[in-house]
Amino acid sequence: MNTSKQLTGRMVFVCLLAFFAVVAGVNAIMMAAAISTFGGVEAANAYQAGLAFEREIAAADAQNALHWRVEVTVVSAGGAKFIDMTVRDAQGRPVTGLGATGRLTHPADGRADHPVVFAPTAPGRFRAETSAAPGQWVLKLELLRDGERLFRSRNRVYLR
Repeated sequence: MNTSKQLTGRMVFVCLLAFFAVVAGVNAIMMAAAISTFGGVEAANAYQAGLAFEREIAAADAQNALHWRVEVTVVSAGGAKFIDMTVRDAQGRPVTGLGATGRLTHPADGRADHPVVFAPTAPGRFRAETSAAPGQWVLKLELLRDGERLFRSRNRVYLR
């Protein structure tokens, strides 16, 4: 007695349809996951960023000429997270008359970004409190005097 089944045209057609249905279903799931988790782009307008490139190079050269030392530490105390910053000139003296702004940006999701508001605590010293979730972040800092940016940095920090 022969118990093997014959491969018919109908069976090949059903298998082919099932294969492409699985492929299309997986593609649809992956597209939905990609679209719903996309946090944004690095530059909103790449053309305008390209035009500003020469100004950024000049600003970086001016910043390097200052020889400032900017030190940032992250402190956790009593459930709160603080970012302390010290700004010193080339001779090690505190730099005064500055305003400081910052932003904690998530490395993978722009929707999780947090502004950081620095307040002066002493000459050349600033402190900010943040409610950002623990983990790795990119801290973007700008030091300003009379509305002019004198210093800018971008560094990875780890919040506990």
